[in-house]
Amino acid sequence: MRVESTGKLLRIFIGEDDRYEGKPLFEVIVKRIRELGIAGATVIRGIEGYGAGSVIHKLSLLDLSADLPIVIEIVDSEEKILSIIPEIERLIEKSGGGALITLEKVEVIRYSPGKG
Repeated sequence: MRVESTGKLLRIFIGEDDRYEGKPLFEVIVKRIRELGIAGATVIRGIEGYGAGSVIHKLSLLDLSADLPIVIEIVDSEEKILSIIPEIERLIEKSGGGALITLEKVEVIRYSPGKG
């Protein structure tokens, strides 16, 4: 199915070690927005990066845990994306972790489930 429309892309930049009630924050966010009926989300694990604290986090063979960068990308209509931002901010605040949240306009070319 081909669907052409405009929407919003919400990006959340957090750390791999960020936790919410003992669970990885990225998993909690994805589960919660799925419950809220959001069209889709993807979690991307970075190999190197830094944020507001200017501490570089990168993967090294000697490190068991490098608190690598995590980016959660969420796409849906502007109305739905704007409605979930307060919930995402609440989860981040309760986790005590730092975050960067960005929002941009996107053109959706195709949105359809796969055969599996």
